[in-house]
Formats: sequence, C-alpha cells, structure tokens
Amino acid sequence: MMDYKSSGVNIEEGYRSVEKIKGYAKKTLSPLVLNGLGSFAGMMELPEGYRKPVLISGTDGVGTKLRIALDLKKYDTVGIDCVAMCVNDILCHGAQPLFFLDYIACGKLDADVSSELVKGIAEGCLQGEMSLIGGETAEMPGFYEEGDYDMAGFAVGVCEKDQIITGETIESGDVLIGLPSSGFHSNGFSLLRKVFPDFQERVNGERIGDLLLTPTRIYTAIVMKALAQFDIKGMAHITGGGFIENLPRMTQKKSLRLNVYKDTYKLPAIYEVLASRGVDKESFYKTFNTGIGYVFCVSSVLKESFLEFLKSEGENPVLLGYVDEGEEELCFR
Repeated sequence: MMDYKSSGVNIEEGYRSVEKIKGYAKKTLSPLVLNGLGSFAGMMELPEGYRKPVLISGTDGVGTKLRIALDLKKYDTVGIDCVAMCVNDILCHGAQPLFFLDYIACGKLDADVSSELVKGIAEGCLQGEMSLIGGETAEMPGFYEEGDYDMAGFAVGVCEKDQIITGETIESGDVLIGLPSSGFHSNGFSLLRKVFPDFQERVNGERIGDLLLTPTRIYTAIVMKALAQFDIKGMAHITGGGFIENLPRMTQKKSLRLNVYKDTYKLPAIYEVLASRGVDKESFYKTFNTGIGYVFCVSSVLKESFLEFLKSEGENPVLLGYVDEGEEELCFR
C-alpha cells in the first residue's frame, strides 16, 4: 500500500516544521497584523495617517550564497539575506516596510533545518522593521536533491503617494553619499564560489566560509530616519550589477550623468585577494557592491549636514561623487 510518505513527502515533518517556525514569526508581528500563522492568508492593516497610501513591493532570493550555507550546515543567517535583498529594494522608493512572506523548497524536509532558515528570516524582519505574516515550505522529492534547499521572499511596504522617491528631482550639482556594506551581501556568489572552492580555507586570518556568509546589511532604520529629516532625492541599493547597473536606476533622466570617484574610499581587503586570483578589477563594479551597499542622492546644499547626521547615527558615510549632465549614465573618475 502506498501513501504520501512513501512518495517522499513527510507530512508529519511538515507539521513539526510549522510548530518550530511559529515562535520565530510571532516575535516579528506588529499590532497591525490581524491573524497568526496557520490561516490561508496573512492579514495586515495599513498604518493610520496616510492620505493616499501606495503599496510598494519587491521579491528576491538568496542565490547561490545558499550553497555555502548548505555545505557548511549553517542555516540561521541566509534568511537575513533573503529579507535584505527584498526590503533594501523597496526602501529605495521611500517605503516603510510592512510585511514579508517567504518560500522555502527542498527535496526532503528536515524541520530542524527549515526552522533555522526561518529563524534567519525572522531576524531579518526584525532588522527590517516588518512582520513575517506567512510563507510556504514545499517538499519536492525528485525535483530537488535530498539536503538541498532554495529560498525566496516577498516584501511589501507603504508610502504616501506624493512622497514616493522617484529620482525625478535629481539635478546637476547634487551629490552621492554611500553607506558601507557588510560584505558581499548576496551577489556575485557564482564567481566567489569559483574563486574560493574550499570554504574551510583561511583568508586574512578568517575562514572564507564565514566571511562569505556574513549577512547582508538591512538599511531600514537609517533610511527611515533620513527620510524623516532630509529631502532625499534618490536612493540606490547596490545589489547585483554593482554601481554600473544600480546607480543609474535612481533617476530616469537620461540627460544626467552620475560621477563616482573610485579613490574616495578603500576597497575591502578581500578584493585584493580576488584580484590576485585572476578576477578582473574592472568587473568588480558590475559584479559586487565593492564595499558600498546603499547610496543617497541629496542637494549639495545638504551635503555637510547630511554627512554629519549619518555620522551622528554611527555611520561611516562616503562622499562618492556628484551629478552633472552628460551622455554617459555613469562615469568613474
């Protein structure tokens, strides 16, 4: 006699996974959440005070960084990356994060592993100031190998319609100010795994697997404070594609050129190792974040006060460059 378990799907392990996950999710819930895990859908009220609220959403995954976590059997941080890659994107348009949904797929479900993955997601939600209101864990034998997991997520935030950051007000003379990344974040890992095939190797005194698994920084707290006090004209999350792809996304004006001075900050030491192992230095800026994870565009009049504000919040900001007119979208100086 055959049943679902004989086909490779363990319903009881799924129940155990849900029970372990509930505690992590509960810690993230705000008073706006109307129900807990277990319903067919998550429900959340919009915050009061908005005249014309607009929902802003983003979705992403962890990518092949997840392979390192699986190989090292360290599952509790890549969930932070999953949240970060979504929430940092919606922040760029001025969205106050509201809630997050996750999707985890595997070949054979292990409740201990899946709950550790969600533990990281819950931590990411706490850092991102949002609620984890639901998700899906799919056991798919024959589609994924046993021991393999994949992870993706979906973030939703809210913004007043007339306060959405679109980049339309960016003009010649404005300045670009960057915030440090916490590492490679969650981009370029197909290349990184090729350069560093042994995750136990020690580089600059640190196990490379630990360095590569450093969670993506989530910028919610500092972005929300900045929006409350300054006229922010544009923002960019420096994710896949680095400066080259992401900086021009902060403005739709084709006549503007974003100028970046490469010597305004020192590349993290790991980039010297990449170069020594044959990675083209010119590819750094279109593959990795090169040490800068988030960029603001403000008027030059606000430059000094904004830099002082960021420093007072414990940041180490970098004056990256400026905006002028030109045919190129991005120019390195």
